[in-house]
Amino acid sequence: MTDWATISSLATAGGTLVLAVATFYSVRSANRAARSSERAIQVGMRPVLFASRYQDPKQKIRWGDDHWAAVGGGQAVVDSTNGVIYLAMSLRNVGSGLAVIHGWRTEPGVLPLSPTSSIDQRRAGLVRPDTDQFRLQGRDLYVPPADVSFWQAAIREPEDPDRAATVEVIEQRGTLTIDLLYGDHEGGQRTISRFMVTHVPGNDTDWVCSVVRHWNLDRDDPR
Repeated sequence: MTDWATISSLATAGGTLVLAVATFYSVRSANRAARSSERAIQVGMRPVLFASRYQDPKQKIRWGDDHWAAVGGGQAVVDSTNGVIYLAMSLRNVGSGLAVIHGWRTEPGVLPLSPTSSIDQRRAGLVRPDTDQFRLQGRDLYVPPADVSFWQAAIREPEDPDRAATVEVIEQRGTLTIDLLYGDHEGGQRTISRFMVTHVPGNDTDWVCSVVRHWNLDRDDPR
């Protein structure tokens, strides 16, 4: 005799299982679509800072003490005047979102990446700096997407821990490492970009800058 109660229960259970599987894949597909949409939105807001191009226009920069400087495309300012060290770089945002610069740090010398550098030296030169090592900007600095702007800072205090090393770079016409911490206009997608500022031989006042490394803070690095 056919046990219709058992068959009905099994059919119900099978239908429930099919519905559960369909719901699972539907939710997973929706989550993938949501993540893809979120990534697309983030890419649309993501800034990426580089040194500006040499053909980009010259920019006039003013500090709070009414000190002025002009910086051309791909160039930097590394200057000591009346006991104050003035720093600036001409930047281009190659990303699609507005860049807001949060902070900066300096380090004398160049990354140890020569062919004779040891593996430990190379790794040490590519370690991402901690965010607590950065100085906050005295004012907000913005770099619009697909356009140029600048970064500026100053070392004013005689006892500043970076003063002696920076003065030596200026006097020796050496190289200065500058790290910039920035993000999008909503405060996310924080990035650290490392720049090398190098003196141009044969000219006492010309310095050029180039970016050598990017680190992502709020998402995985691509390497």
